[in-house]
Amino acid sequence: MKISITDEFLWDVYKLLEKAGDVADSAFKPITMRNYLPGEECPIFKKYKHDKNKRKFSNLMYYLKKNGYIKAKKIENGQGIMITKEGIDKALKASFVLDGHKKRKDGKWVMLIFDIPQKQKTARMLLRSILSNLGYKLFQQSVWISPYDISEKTEKLLQLHSLENYIKIFLIEKL
Repeated sequence: MKISITDEFLWDVYKLLEKAGDVADSAFKPITMRNYLPGEECPIFKKYKHDKNKRKFSNLMYYLKKNGYIKAKKIENGQGIMITKEGIDKALKASFVLDGHKKRKDGKWVMLIFDIPQKQKTARMLLRSILSNLGYKLFQQSVWISPYDISEKTEKLLQLHSLENYIKIFLIEKL
Protein backbone atom coordinates (compact mmCIF):
# COMPACT_ATOMS: atom_id res chain seq x y z
CA MET A 1 0.00 0.00 0.00
CA LYS A 2 1.28 3.48 -0.89
CA ILE A 3 1.82 6.00 1.90
CA SER A 4 2.57 9.70 1.86
CA ILE A 5 6.12 10.97 1.52
CA THR A 6 5.76 12.48 5.00
CA ASP A 7 4.94 9.13 6.58
CA GLU A 8 7.66 7.37 4.59
CA PHE A 9 10.28 9.93 5.66
CA LEU A 10 9.28 9.70 9.34
CA TRP A 11 9.36 5.90 9.18
CA ASP A 12 12.87 6.01 7.64
CA VAL A 13 14.07 8.37 10.39
CA TYR A 14 12.51 6.14 13.04
CA LYS A 15 14.16 3.00 11.61
CA LEU A 16 17.55 4.74 11.57
CA LEU A 17 17.16 5.78 15.21
CA GLU A 18 15.91 2.33 16.18
CA LYS A 19 18.92 0.74 14.49
CA ALA A 20 21.21 3.01 16.49
CA GLY A 21 19.18 2.39 19.65
CA ASP A 22 18.46 6.10 20.00
CA VAL A 23 14.68 6.31 19.56
CA ALA A 24 14.11 7.17 23.20
CA ASP A 25 17.10 9.53 23.22
CA SER A 26 16.29 11.24 19.91
CA ALA A 27 15.69 14.52 21.71
CA PHE A 28 19.31 14.45 22.87
CA LYS A 29 20.99 12.88 19.86
CA PRO A 30 19.73 14.52 16.68
CA ILE A 31 20.35 13.04 13.26
CA THR A 32 22.78 15.31 11.49
CA MET A 33 22.17 16.58 8.00
CA ARG A 34 25.89 16.74 7.31
CA ASN A 35 28.72 14.45 8.33
CA TYR A 36 26.47 11.59 9.36
CA LEU A 37 29.45 9.30 8.89
CA PRO A 38 32.93 10.57 8.06
CA GLY A 39 32.76 11.68 4.44
CA GLU A 40 29.16 10.53 3.97
CA GLU A 41 25.79 12.19 4.14
CA CYS A 42 23.02 10.68 6.25
CA PRO A 43 21.42 7.97 4.05
CA ILE A 44 17.92 9.26 4.76
CA PHE A 45 18.70 12.76 3.55
CA LYS A 46 20.56 11.32 0.58
CA LYS A 47 17.42 9.38 -0.39
CA TYR A 48 15.09 12.39 -0.25
CA LYS A 49 17.36 15.30 -1.12
CA HIS A 50 18.18 15.11 -4.83
CA ASP A 51 19.57 18.00 -6.85
CA LYS A 52 16.32 18.33 -8.77
CA ASN A 53 14.13 18.01 -5.69
CA LYS A 54 15.82 20.35 -3.21
CA ARG A 55 12.68 22.48 -3.14
CA LYS A 56 10.46 19.47 -2.40
CA PHE A 57 12.84 18.37 0.36
CA SER A 58 12.80 21.85 1.83
CA ASN A 59 8.99 21.88 1.73
CA LEU A 60 8.88 18.46 3.39
CA MET A 61 11.16 19.65 6.21
CA TYR A 62 9.06 22.80 6.65
CA TYR A 63 5.82 20.77 6.80
CA LEU A 64 7.26 18.30 9.33
CA LYS A 65 8.54 21.11 11.57
CA LYS A 66 5.32 23.12 11.28
CA ASN A 67 3.21 20.12 12.31
CA GLY A 68 5.48 19.20 15.21
CA TYR A 69 6.80 15.89 13.84
CA ILE A 70 10.45 16.98 13.91
CA LYS A 71 12.53 19.75 15.45
CA ALA A 72 15.61 21.30 13.89
CA LYS A 73 18.62 21.72 16.12
CA LYS A 74 22.00 23.32 15.60
CA ILE A 75 24.85 21.08 16.63
CA GLU A 76 28.62 21.36 16.44
CA ASN A 77 29.03 19.85 12.98
CA GLY A 78 26.05 21.47 11.27
CA GLN A 79 22.34 21.11 11.71
CA GLY A 80 20.34 18.07 12.75
CA ILE A 81 16.77 17.00 13.28
CA MET A 82 15.06 15.34 16.19
CA ILE A 83 11.93 13.27 15.81
CA THR A 84 9.26 14.27 18.34
CA LYS A 85 6.74 12.10 20.18
CA GLU A 86 4.16 12.98 17.54
CA GLY A 87 6.64 12.07 14.80
CA ILE A 88 7.35 8.68 16.36
CA ASP A 89 3.62 8.08 16.74
CA LYS A 90 3.02 8.93 13.07
CA ALA A 91 5.99 6.80 11.97
CA LEU A 92 4.70 3.74 13.82
CA LYS A 93 1.24 4.21 12.33
CA ALA A 94 2.82 4.47 8.87
CA SER A 95 4.76 1.27 9.46
CA PHE A 96 1.51 -0.54 10.13
CA VAL A 97 0.16 0.64 6.78
CA LEU A 98 3.42 -0.32 5.04
CA ASP A 99 3.63 -3.74 6.64
CA GLY A 100 -0.02 -4.39 5.96
CA HIS A 101 -2.30 -6.34 8.20
CA LYS A 102 -0.25 -9.48 8.80
CA LYS A 103 -2.15 -11.99 10.89
CA ARG A 104 -0.25 -13.87 13.55
CA LYS A 105 1.24 -17.10 12.23
CA ASP A 106 0.22 -19.07 15.33
CA GLY A 107 -3.45 -18.08 14.89
CA LYS A 108 -3.61 -16.44 18.33
CA TRP A 109 -5.23 -13.09 19.01
CA VAL A 110 -3.84 -10.13 20.92
CA MET A 111 -6.20 -8.98 23.66
CA LEU A 112 -5.64 -5.68 25.40
CA ILE A 113 -7.49 -4.71 28.58
CA PHE A 114 -7.13 -1.26 30.06
CA ASP A 115 -8.28 0.53 33.18
CA ILE A 116 -7.53 4.23 33.00
CA PRO A 117 -9.14 6.37 35.73
CA GLN A 118 -12.00 8.66 34.70
CA LYS A 119 -9.89 11.66 35.75
CA GLN A 120 -7.51 10.91 32.88
CA LYS A 121 -10.09 11.12 30.13
CA THR A 122 -7.59 12.51 27.62
CA ALA A 123 -5.29 9.52 28.13
CA ARG A 124 -8.22 7.15 27.55
CA MET A 125 -9.15 8.94 24.35
CA LEU A 126 -5.51 8.83 23.21
CA LEU A 127 -5.33 5.10 23.93
CA ARG A 128 -8.51 4.40 21.97
CA SER A 129 -7.14 6.37 19.03
CA ILE A 130 -3.84 4.45 19.13
CA LEU A 131 -5.60 1.09 19.30
CA SER A 132 -7.94 1.96 16.47
CA ASN A 133 -5.05 3.15 14.28
CA LEU A 134 -3.16 -0.08 14.93
CA GLY A 135 -6.08 -2.20 13.79
CA TYR A 136 -7.57 -3.28 17.12
CA LYS A 137 -11.33 -3.74 17.33
CA LEU A 138 -13.49 -3.05 20.38
CA PHE A 139 -14.58 -6.37 21.90
CA GLN A 140 -16.17 -5.07 25.11
CA GLN A 141 -15.85 -1.85 27.02
CA SER A 142 -12.12 -1.45 27.82
CA VAL A 143 -11.28 -4.70 25.98
CA TRP A 144 -9.75 -4.56 22.49
CA ILE A 145 -8.67 -7.47 20.27
CA SER A 146 -6.65 -7.97 17.12
CA PRO A 147 -5.65 -10.99 15.03
CA TYR A 148 -2.64 -9.04 13.73
CA ASP A 149 0.97 -9.31 14.86
CA ILE A 150 1.20 -5.86 16.43
CA SER A 151 2.17 -6.53 20.06
CA GLU A 152 5.61 -4.93 19.68
CA LYS A 153 4.27 -1.75 18.05
CA THR A 154 1.53 -1.55 20.68
CA GLU A 155 4.07 -1.77 23.49
CA LYS A 156 6.28 0.92 21.91
CA LEU A 157 3.36 3.35 21.56
CA LEU A 158 2.13 2.65 25.10
CA GLN A 159 5.61 3.34 26.49
CA LEU A 160 5.97 6.44 24.35
CA HIS A 161 2.77 7.88 25.81
CA SER A 162 3.38 6.50 29.36
CA LEU A 163 0.24 4.36 29.30
CA GLU A 164 1.80 0.95 30.00
CA ASN A 165 0.84 1.00 33.71
CA TYR A 166 -2.87 0.94 32.85
CA ILE A 167 -2.76 -1.86 30.30
CA LYS A 168 -2.57 -5.66 30.29
CA ILE A 169 -1.81 -7.45 27.02
CA PHE A 170 -2.65 -11.12 26.52
CA LEU A 171 -2.23 -13.67 23.75
CA ILE A 172 -5.36 -15.78 23.49
CA GLU A 173 -6.12 -18.84 21.40
CA LYS A 174 -9.87 -18.39 20.93
CA LEU A 175 -12.46 -15.69 21.37
